[in-house]
Amino acid sequence: MKKSLYIILILLIYSCSNSKKEILAPIEITNNTKISNPFFNKQLKVYTTAKDTNLKLSETKKTVFDSTSQVLESEISVFVNPHKTFQKFLGIGGAITDASAEVFSSLNKEKQNQLLESYFGEEGIGYNVIRTSIHSCDFSSKSYTYINEGDALLETFSIEKDREYRIPMIKRAAALIGDDMVFYASPWSPPAFMKTNKNMLNGGKLLSEFSQAWANYYVKFIKAYEAEGLPVWGVTIQNEPMAVQIWESCIYTAEEERDFLKNYLGPTFEKESLGNKNIVVWDHNRDLLSQRVNTIFEDQEASKYAWGTGFHWYETWAGGNPMYENLKNTNESFPDKNLLFTEGCNEKFDATKYQYWPNAERYGNSMINDFNSGVVGWTDWNILLNENGGPNHVGNFCFSPVHADTQTGELIYTPSYYYIGHFSKFIKPGAVRVSTTTSRSTLESTTFKNQNGSMVTVVMNKTEKTIIYNLVVEDGKVSLEIAPHAIQSIIY
Repeated sequence: MKKSLYIILILLIYSCSNSKKEILAPIEITNNTKISNPFFNKQLKVYTTAKDTNLKLSETKKTVFDSTSQVLESEISVFVNPHKTFQKFLGIGGAITDASAEVFSSLNKEKQNQLLESYFGEEGIGYNVIRTSIHSCDFSSKSYTYINEGDALLETFSIEKDREYRIPMIKRAAALIGDDMVFYASPWSPPAFMKTNKNMLNGGKLLSEFSQAWANYYVKFIKAYEAEGLPVWGVTIQNEPMAVQIWESCIYTAEEERDFLKNYLGPTFEKESLGNKNIVVWDHNRDLLSQRVNTIFEDQEASKYAWGTGFHWYETWAGGNPMYENLKNTNESFPDKNLLFTEGCNEKFDATKYQYWPNAERYGNSMINDFNSGVVGWTDWNILLNENGGPNHVGNFCFSPVHADTQTGELIYTPSYYYIGHFSKFIKPGAVRVSTTTSRSTLESTTFKNQNGSMVTVVMNKTEKTIIYNLVVEDGKVSLEIAPHAIQSIIY
């Protein structure tokens, strides 16, 4: 009898021991343990713009993630890894040039409000970046500076001309943007007397004896605009410093730009208590970017004044290779510096091509690949032009995302406006880029995570076919469809 009781007691102890193991095992944490399923059964919304449809940033689907499983090789998928994050997002915007401001002033009050709300308002596409020129550029009605010709002491400096059209428009945009505004300026040329060719147009170089006067000119500009209540985030040193243009232009070699930054502009900003202003180098195309950054950023004295590199897109599209690898190389070589897209537009204006879809797809391709290459912000060129693609004092007429027909007073929204909006409307300043890849080159995609935790994946289809694809995010998967020549923003 005692022996039987002893056996029963042993069995009870063993049973309790196993019971405790069953309770404790599921919360034992190892490196491979999944504590929760953050995306399974979570809701997502899809917004779509598509060619030959009425879809323009339209909500087209609301669904939930299913549980993930191994995707098949025959399936097309977009893979997002939320645990791998990269650069912080600065913002997206465009340029308020003299041309934009002059066209804007011709609109009635209702259309002015509509345009500003479309770009900068809560119901619009969320622009927070504004670029402008330091005195005139090609998109001005004429060449001008802020001083009398020959005034090296800048005693006659005045931005009075900008108060007519440009500053009022920038102020109204700034009021809608609020604290997230990034406002920067670029010079196209020093005054004629400061240059080797004695002309603001057709290239030429800055004469060395006027280097300090030209650096002082930037300071005068910043202080004058800030006196108008417009905080200046920074400047680029020179718009397109390797292009001899028939409009305002000025040439700097890499060494010349380095030395101007190191010996004049950077020290002058510090001396004038403007050391917090961001200085952007290059501000030209992707093709020669590497030589420029290698020359400037390898020089410690010059590099300490530079926030990062600006670039345009004009040199490479004719050959079909936008050379994004140069951006990636710069990002890898100088990870402490930033990349900022400072200008791009569709050239050779043609009023019959307002709705020309490849113009929009050029924006989508550039924005996705630029961001995936480490770019922190993206600035379109003119935010508004007239029905002729101007005004432009040398006939260099171009497209903008929105045009105004000054004869009828109507606004014309091109597909480019909506393609840009698929990024700017949903990705907020302070977001971080998230690892994103596709299993087929027929789709292009990027993802950002906003500070509130929401995720934004942008997917573009440039093909002639509808594509069914999986969006796979950690433990969640959902099957989606994208129309031919369409772009989607997926919010989750």
